[in-house]
Amino acid sequence: MAALKFSLIPMFAIMIGAFLAAWRTPGEKQVAVVQHLAAGVVFAAAATEILPQVMHGGSPMATVIGGALGVAVMLGLKSAESRWQGPVALLAAIGLDLAIDGLVLGLAFIAGERAGILLAVALTLEVLFLALTLTIDLAGRYPKAKAIGLTCALALLVPMGALIAQPVALLPPVWITGFLSFGLMALLYLVTEELLVEAHEKPDSPLISAMFFVGFLAILLLEEIMA
Repeated sequence: MAALKFSLIPMFAIMIGAFLAAWRTPGEKQVAVVQHLAAGVVFAAAATEILPQVMHGGSPMATVIGGALGVAVMLGLKSAESRWQGPVALLAAIGLDLAIDGLVLGLAFIAGERAGILLAVALTLEVLFLALTLTIDLAGRYPKAKAIGLTCALALLVPMGALIAQPVALLPPVWITGFLSFGLMALLYLVTEELLVEAHEKPDSPLISAMFFVGFLAILLLEEIMA
């Protein structure tokens, strides 16, 4: 199964990020560069691969319902994260986020293998940053070994999410369009309300901001090469 195979890439990226965070804490500018780059990559993958599939799905109602549910789920997750307190709540929120990432990755492979591969690259950058942030936070509460172990355990949720998406491929086209619309909204939310918002909370510069467009152009170039 291609989705499961490629979901292992972001899973291992999370584990690598956990060990990197325990070894050396990245600076704010380095984190901002990765966030801008990841945002550009995710945005390009969503716009060039998933959006056309939704637009040509031929079912406006499925598009609206799936998209509305995607926005509702992401806003609900954000609301829950702002209310939950403590390490258990943090782990639960990030675990749910990673499971949704895996689900969206699985949905991307339903749109096409190229879409899935491009999104796997995009999510790898995103979860690498997420693992760095989570491990640093947990290391302030627990011993480093436990912080790394907890982060690595959450990494398993990415392939689990990808597996959950596989039965969708057996559904009628109208259902697939709805699920793809859901995934598209989740990705756009990730870019506009998480990656870029958090990136601009750190020291900024024209070079750092340009990383968004570097990531976007890199995906366009990769797509041309794969065509």
